Amino acid sequence: MVETRSKIAGILIDSVTMSEAVHRIENIIANNDSGYVVTPNVDHIVKLQDDREFREIYENAALVLPDGLPILWAARFLGCPLKEKVSGSDLFPQLCEYSAVKGYRLFFLGGRPGAAEECREILTKKFANIVVSGCYSPPMGFENDIDENDKIVDMIKNAKPDILFVGLGAPKQEKWISRFIDDLQVPVAIGIGVSFEFTAGMVRRAPVWMQRVGLEWFWRLIMEPRRLWKRYLIDDMAFIGLILRQKFSKSPDEKKNTE
Repeated sequence: MVETRSKIAGILIDSVTMSEAVHRIENIIANNDSGYVVTPNVDHIVKLQDDREFREIYENAALVLPDGLPILWAARFLGCPLKEKVSGSDLFPQLCEYSAVKGYRLFFLGGRPGAAEECREILTKKFANIVVSGCYSPPMGFENDIDENDKIVDMIKNAKPDILFVGLGAPKQEKWISRFIDDLQVPVAIGIGVSFEFTAGMVRRAPVWMQRVGLEWFWRLIMEPRRLWKRYLIDDMAFIGLILRQKFSKSPDEKKNTE
């Protein structure tokens, strides 16, 4: 199978279905490799333009999955369509179910206090054979605490997970994973945002019909207006300009959208 990637605002994104993404992750584990998965949405694409560290993290990712219908719409508009939306919040339960069948060990890091533990309880009841070998919600500002980070790395290494799910929000989760991936001795690490809270019922996810028509961002805005209004209504509007610039650029490099 020929692997295809589409370039959106300078970021190469893998064109895969959910099933293909799961099998790509399975191959990383089976081959005893080590890598991390990122899931770009509109907010990520905008942040990547000015955050060089975040951009380099994306460039070194084992898998870059389109998180959100606006990414798919942009790819189609640019003439480099992607197969399917593969959001972190959808990938998380899929991989948990798959791991219960394959016998993969999982570790849940992040989320608000109690979210990862509640998530583990719910998933254990749903998938009888799931193995969540550890959960931990670190304190605020932990990323700047050397002793706390050493403790977390040791905790994960001792738990020996096949997949590490990190729910710290972007770009914090991606930067933490990239910083410690070589020390963790874990085959696959994935940033999944608020997925622990979704599963635990602490944060309500958008109704399915809103997810299907690309309005999940609007639901999040309604749920948390004070925290998210600037992101969605001001910062992320830059995405439109980025796509238009790429579409109508006369630069041959920018017109070459796919690999």
